Amino acid sequence: MEARDTPEFADLLLPTNRSKSAPLWSQVKSALSQLILKGELSEHAQLPSEAELCLRFGVSRTVVREALSQLVNERMIYKLQGKGAFVAGRRDEQDFIGTTLSFSGELADKSKTVSHRNLRQEIALPNVRMCKLLGISSDTPVVVLDRLLSVDGHPRFIVRCALPEHFVPGLDKMPMENRSLYDTIGRQYGIRLVRAERWIEATSAGPEEVKLLQVPLGSPLLGIESVGSNDRGEKIEYYTSLYLTDRSRLHFSVVAPNF
Repeated sequence: MEARDTPEFADLLLPTNRSKSAPLWSQVKSALSQLILKGELSEHAQLPSEAELCLRFGVSRTVVREALSQLVNERMIYKLQGKGAFVAGRRDEQDFIGTTLSFSGELADKSKTVSHRNLRQEIALPNVRMCKLLGISSDTPVVVLDRLLSVDGHPRFIVRCALPEHFVPGLDKMPMENRSLYDTIGRQYGIRLVRAERWIEATSAGPEEVKLLQVPLGSPLLGIESVGSNDRGEKIEYYTSLYLTDRSRLHFSVVAPNF
């Protein structure tokens, strides 16, 4: 239910105290923060409109906008163009970017339910980028596996993998719906990835991502490119992915190089 439709919520919004030394925007921000932290507002609940907040707090729209801006910066709320402000979901910390763990494997360790929906699974020829990062020729067949990963029923991640077929013969025919790729190649082919190089960039949702991830056009996404190697230095897996970070944040451990 949206916050604006809940009478109890409206009663919690009290006018600001102009005798206090704290700026009015800070008082508004603090009041909304407390409601969010105490659970009075559930994840993704819609906040009242700016006009309603002005009325409830007895302040100007400039004050309300500053308070909301601060809450956005602190990732307590988010805004959708033309729709308003919403309470941000709790963000799980994820370490898969800085390790050879798979996305689904890491979340399974955190008691999350991860599901995989196959979008494409077949043998194809590699593109130029695959050839470069996997160190293969343009006529080397690869098994392509494109999937949509969801966490607790919410679409989170579109990942497009390519593995040289000679490492994983028959993978194109193997049932992979709701199966971990890393677990499968470990059990079936004895492959264990021990090293990965990854590149990350900011991007946004296009028409295909809108449909698959169920987000508005232009929503911010994280683009990830990766190439993984086994203990012999053979490059086994190449993938690109688009990652929706509204419910999570990525964690890195950085170590100073030895001189």
